[in-house]
Amino acid sequence: MAGADMFLGLSAAGILTKDMVKQMAENPIIFALANPDPEILPEHAHEVRPDVIMATGRSDYPNQVNNALCFPYIFRGALDVGATTINEDMKIACVHAIARMAHVEADAATYGEKSASFGRDYLIPRPLDQRLILEIAPAVAKAAMDSGVATRPIEDFSAYRQKLSEFVYNSAFLMKPIFAQAKTDPKRIAYAEGEDERVLRAVQIAVDEDLAKPILVGRTAVIEANIKKLGLRLQHGVNIEIVDQEQNPLYEEFWKDYYQTMQRKGITVEYAQREARRRSTLIAALLVKFGKADGMLCGTYSSYNIHLDFVRNVIGLKEGMNNFFTLNALMLEDRNLFIADTYVNTNPTAEQLAEMTILAAEEVRRFGITPRVALLSHSSFGSDQTDSSAQKMREVYRILSEQAPELEVEGEMHGDAALDENIRHFAFPGSRFKGSANLLIMPNLDAANISFNLLKATSGNNVTIGPILLGAAKPVHILTPTATTRRLINMTALTVAEIQQQEK
Repeated sequence: MAGADMFLGLSAAGILTKDMVKQMAENPIIFALANPDPEILPEHAHEVRPDVIMATGRSDYPNQVNNALCFPYIFRGALDVGATTINEDMKIACVHAIARMAHVEADAATYGEKSASFGRDYLIPRPLDQRLILEIAPAVAKAAMDSGVATRPIEDFSAYRQKLSEFVYNSAFLMKPIFAQAKTDPKRIAYAEGEDERVLRAVQIAVDEDLAKPILVGRTAVIEANIKKLGLRLQHGVNIEIVDQEQNPLYEEFWKDYYQTMQRKGITVEYAQREARRRSTLIAALLVKFGKADGMLCGTYSSYNIHLDFVRNVIGLKEGMNNFFTLNALMLEDRNLFIADTYVNTNPTAEQLAEMTILAAEEVRRFGITPRVALLSHSSFGSDQTDSSAQKMREVYRILSEQAPELEVEGEMHGDAALDENIRHFAFPGSRFKGSANLLIMPNLDAANISFNLLKATSGNNVTIGPILLGAAKPVHILTPTATTRRLINMTALTVAEIQQQEK
């Protein structure tokens, strides 16, 4: 063992001693794969060689070498192209796919814990990594085609990856028409929190999938350091743009415009100058206002209302709109639900709720879904004639019947009646729509936000799209600090699709 660079074992427990490990070369690699106990325990190897790079076959230590990493996905790729055999090219393609994955940091959502970054404790992805099928199966399928053993070649690998993603991400099927639309004409999206690691991972996927032309707002040095740390392939001036907060060539124009807008709202010149340098959401909003970006995403830190204030003051409302509203989508096991208003209006009026419902229904149609609207209340079809909240929801129904007679809307009703046709029919046989409602309009912010978060945590596996901001003059969306990389990708595609629609 003296001077050995690597030990690879699949033999018996305890045959590799501490003295043997001491004699190995600098940064020795030990793959002790005997099961159930390895040739040497990692703690014993680390005790005598802190520089050791260690892997075992056990799940209770870092770097588990497990055939579950590759076997299911090799078969998936081989079967999908009708491969007549599994050859060396396909195996090598699998190895390279796993290696590529290891160099791209996995976010916390992947493993349900802290992020995993390539290094001594993360040499290979873990067996339950959701990304394995998305990377290995296409690589194996392509290798089978290239080596001539595929009988059913895949013509569209983008569509194939989309199909695979439906096995992994609950949102994939719902988002399918949005992604397809976004890819037809990628747009410039400004990401206000460009230094955020979740944002950077999402931007890498947006670039790889040709979803958008990303513009990152932040400090260039920090962004580039995080890109390197995460092992991403993002380059300023190549596949992304960076707008440096500290050296923004548009700084003077930005602060002057912001001051002009806010001078009668108690904002001084000095304050405008300071905010235009340090507030990334303000900078992103001004990029959109000045036509340097087509849309923006923000909100991965701080409160929703702080971001909304900048959007309200810089971007403003769409012509004819009187207020902002928010809509969230939930992917449950047996249905998709949209809920509004989850973040903005504390106690909206009947007129505001009617305006929001029309906007929300339009957004639901963007997903290829016909909206069926339930106006929710503690009252069911007039059972409470005195309560102001119930009266408000009945007034919403009246307004919508006049302003949007084509809309399938019913209420006011209980939540169970909205989701169960039999209960609704019992309470009110003359309902205007059949089946389950998919767009739930709540009487106030408390009802909407509480319902949304309870469903998200208990039934939706925290898989959600949104918040989708309704009513803004430009495609702008404000996320929340709990936003995952997947949610950022979904919102990128949604924002691009909205831009395309506005340009028509």
